[in-house]
Amino acid sequence: MAEVSFDALNSTLEKALLNAGLNAEQAKVCARIHSESTRDGVHSHGIGRIPRFIDYVERGWVNVNASSNLVHKVGAIEVLDGNMGIGVTNALDATERAIDLSKEHGMGIVALRNTTHWMRGGSYGWHAVERGLATIMWTNTESCMPAWGAMSQSIGNNPLVMAVPHQDGPLVLDMAMSQFSYGKLQTLKSNDESLPVDGGFDQQGRLSRDPAAIAETRRLLPTGYWKGSGLAILLDAMAAMLSSGRPTHDIDNVKQGSGGGSCQIFMVFDPNQISGQATCEAIVEGIKTHLASAEPGESGKTVRWPGQSTYSHRHSNDLLNIDDSLWRAVCDLAS
Repeated sequence: MAEVSFDALNSTLEKALLNAGLNAEQAKVCARIHSESTRDGVHSHGIGRIPRFIDYVERGWVNVNASSNLVHKVGAIEVLDGNMGIGVTNALDATERAIDLSKEHGMGIVALRNTTHWMRGGSYGWHAVERGLATIMWTNTESCMPAWGAMSQSIGNNPLVMAVPHQDGPLVLDMAMSQFSYGKLQTLKSNDESLPVDGGFDQQGRLSRDPAAIAETRRLLPTGYWKGSGLAILLDAMAAMLSSGRPTHDIDNVKQGSGGGSCQIFMVFDPNQISGQATCEAIVEGIKTHLASAEPGESGKTVRWPGQSTYSHRHSNDLLNIDDSLWRAVCDLAS
């Protein structure tokens, strides 16, 4: 593993993205988002996505010259078309617009269609919640896991993000509809580790904890079995309906890389205009205290609140441990 400082990582990613054809502002923003994801422990959607993203740019699957534009507006709801531009900048623009709408109406909803992979969805939840705003966000994707009862890939994993602010660490949930993402499978496979619980099916159709076996069949296990499968389907339908964009079965026909042609929803709520910031703080504080008082299932461990691990990473100055071969590959892209 290579030990890399956050600043060194950020500057290297920025150079690589500039070399790929992004303009200075795009490269700066995308490098920051990918660096933050890496620092937060999500390497698969941080530095790990850089080589693939650059490949998509070179193939023309991501249009670095495009930006989102307004398609439709009704009250606190706006629909944007991403024009197959950079997923990160499109998503940040949509988040900022939803924030502005929430300041005006108490809540804001931005539905973004025809965009590309937003990378780590939690980035946009953290972006809003650290400004004292609550969020619900999600994306649909191409078919990448089987619906419950199916053998073939037929639904997206459709990541869902929810966040509620608190001055000493917000509650933030960032989850896919699969028990484990392909990125997590790759990380564990590279480290020769098994999954802690069943994560998919092997070639014999048996539930498995072997990341290599699951990656080979691409039969991910939906979170909560049939419940996660059903939720993934409804998230897909809601995203496509709100944005007048593509549902999963139509995204499959785009064939411009993972996430190309997807729809994303950004819902932002301003607690100051609803219950009041003090009430919001008290609610979250009470939840944290209640969880901390629960008896842990394993001796020496504590019951954590969603986002606690990421919050700790965000306030750490430790060097980042990055896979040597990946770091060398990104350095080559930056040279």
